[in-house]
Amino acid sequence: MIKSLFGRLGSREAEAAERKSEAAPAKPQAEASKKPRSPQGESADKPAGQKRRRRRGKGQGQGQEAAAPAPWSVDDFQVEPREGEVRFHDLGLRDELMHGIADLGFQYCSPIQGAVLPHTLQGNDAIGKAQTGTGKTAAFLITIFNDLLNHPPETERFLGEPRALVIAPTRELVMQIAADAHDLGKHTGLNTVALIGGADYQKQLNKLASNVVDLVVATPGRLIDFMTRRDIYLDRVETLVLDEADRMLDMGFIPQVKRIVRATPRKEDRQTLLFSATFTQDIINLSAQWTYHPVTVEIEPEHTAADTVDQKVYLVSSQQRYRVLLNLLRSKDADSVIVFANRRDQVRKLHERLRKSGIRAGILSGEIPQNKRTRTLEQFKDGEIKVLVATDVAGRGIHVDGVSHVVNYNLPEDPEDYVHRIGRTGRAGATGTSISFASEDDAFLLPDLEALLGEPLECTHPPQALLT
Repeated sequence: MIKSLFGRLGSREAEAAERKSEAAPAKPQAEASKKPRSPQGESADKPAGQKRRRRRGKGQGQGQEAAAPAPWSVDDFQVEPREGEVRFHDLGLRDELMHGIADLGFQYCSPIQGAVLPHTLQGNDAIGKAQTGTGKTAAFLITIFNDLLNHPPETERFLGEPRALVIAPTRELVMQIAADAHDLGKHTGLNTVALIGGADYQKQLNKLASNVVDLVVATPGRLIDFMTRRDIYLDRVETLVLDEADRMLDMGFIPQVKRIVRATPRKEDRQTLLFSATFTQDIINLSAQWTYHPVTVEIEPEHTAADTVDQKVYLVSSQQRYRVLLNLLRSKDADSVIVFANRRDQVRKLHERLRKSGIRAGILSGEIPQNKRTRTLEQFKDGEIKVLVATDVAGRGIHVDGVSHVVNYNLPEDPEDYVHRIGRTGRAGATGTSISFASEDDAFLLPDLEALLGEPLECTHPPQALLT
């Protein structure tokens, strides 16, 4: 797979051939590898007695044609050139993809997008260092969709054989990526399926079995489940994305990820994109194993903490913390609040105390069933509940506009988690407030936070109104 910076929209002959293929539904669809595949990288036949299921229902091309609304032209989406900015128009993206970008109102690339897309759109592997909320999700989704559209399959396709795979550490993050893929690719006709643990296996299998799948977004554990039961095969993956690699390392997912990577084609025969908020030696070693002559892009934020977040640290005793939190939640300014604690048991006890105090609160942690976590998050987004109590694992994939306050009930043991926590507020140009409680049992963590932020945190006693 080689793409130019300005993209290849494909020849008229290829489009005609594709339309001809769509007109004959009896002819199965195909897959094409974007890089020349050597015999070692070719798909291996399944063991005897294990037949792969052929596509049923509409094919990719038919779905794409049916999904196309009224005629749309990129001329309908005018964006003036701006010095120092990269327009999506400048990247030569497919019109179907530009249509989704226009619907979302994206005009200029974020720094990570502007730096990495010119390379990934040409088929290069990439390693990106960027914090959450910098636009890296759109960067790898645009790369995937543009390539799949430019290189339609030419041979028979089977169910459960994705052409692209994104692995992310948490269920919420997987769901967020899948939602972004739906919005960005809604005019492409490409099929995205999310696989997460804690949800009904059969329902997820039905999505894989109803039509050929182009993109799978999954947590490592659930993807291993599908691989073990031979419900999914990764030997046709053309693009592999490892998102938040540092978090997967911290959560102990690397052995599972290694198994998943081994099930995909060789690194010379696929495109691999790896994103991480930090570049530890372990991440560097893993990236060397998994990528092939990658381009490295590091985007250091001008300020580690968001400029739109007013950061406060209250010096309180362990006995005062809950009273201060309760008074804060009852104040008029606290419209939508996420409260972070470090452990599941702390989150559970805090949630119970808030409910007994008459606060309508939801809970997000790894021990909560996925269907309940999904429902709770939707209630929080819709304003049905104003307070969300969460651990870092569950809170990593929360992307909700309009969060007025983030409260660190416990200071995070990992300074990076502080940045991710306060990034839940002050989003989309809005302002927000971060309040952290520093008590006798965790105040020693403050110097590490200040070292990461590169500036001191002003510590004060809470207002008297919050103490009464």
